[in-house]
Amino acid sequence: MPKTDYTDDLRLAHVLADDADSITESRFRALDLHVMSKPDLSPVTDADQAVEESIRRTLSRVRSRDAVTGEEHGSTGHSQRRWVIDPIDGTKNFVRGVPVWATLISLVVDEEVVLGVVSAPLLQRRWWASNGNGAWTGRSLLKAIPCQVSDVRRLEDASLSFASLSGWDERDRLDDFLSLMRRCWRTRAYGDFWSYMLLAEGAVDIAAEPELEVYDMAALDVIVREAGGRFTSLDGSDGPFGGNALATNGHLHEAALSFLGTLPDDDDDPDVRRTGPGSVSDLRDRRRD
Repeated sequence: MPKTDYTDDLRLAHVLADDADSITESRFRALDLHVMSKPDLSPVTDADQAVEESIRRTLSRVRSRDAVTGEEHGSTGHSQRRWVIDPIDGTKNFVRGVPVWATLISLVVDEEVVLGVVSAPLLQRRWWASNGNGAWTGRSLLKAIPCQVSDVRRLEDASLSFASLSGWDERDRLDDFLSLMRRCWRTRAYGDFWSYMLLAEGAVDIAAEPELEVYDMAALDVIVREAGGRFTSLDGSDGPFGGNALATNGHLHEAALSFLGTLPDDDDDPDVRRTGPGSVSDLRDRRRD
């Protein structure tokens, strides 16, 4: 069966990102920026709303049969093809004048993310990928270099990035996460989309967060995968649909899951025993060489 070509959709996603960049750059550090609180107490700005509304208007004209899911206006339409939009990933940074934020645009077809674009205009960076065509970074489709995850194979040599410790603490998983941190060579809280794009470039080896929405993850998922990495939920299920995320260069995925994920009980397999030498609990206890 021939592979579906998403070239036109990817070009459209770049046009959408160009429009989003124009809006977000004009509103960044604006004296009249309007900041509101959503029901979950997270901030939303007039820029978030303007970006999503702009993207939805364009999609309604050029992809009128496609469904759309966005952070600010929920889901509309019914189709096997669904655009998933996070107008500003890193709104708290945007509000405080920190230039690390991005617009995330992806297309999901039959519950698989087939393309993604992450555009961070103040970093002067953009990343994108589509199924079977690799992951790329640059300023345009014509001026790009490929992304490739690292070849690091031991936790002791790995760089781990995350968003915050409070989320792990709120879900009673802080001890597990700290155990993983202690095994890794280096940890930094780059946060949000940037952790995963650095992973796709090979600068970070593991990134994880305990609670995310699909619009936070969909574009990241395909870029990490096309760069040679792996993207799952904390239970090991592939894709961005599990409500949380673990992304790695692939080599380190099972080791990271042994700290953060759910493993089956199997007393016959020493790699997944719960107690004793070589068990998950033993790995967590060996925090220092």
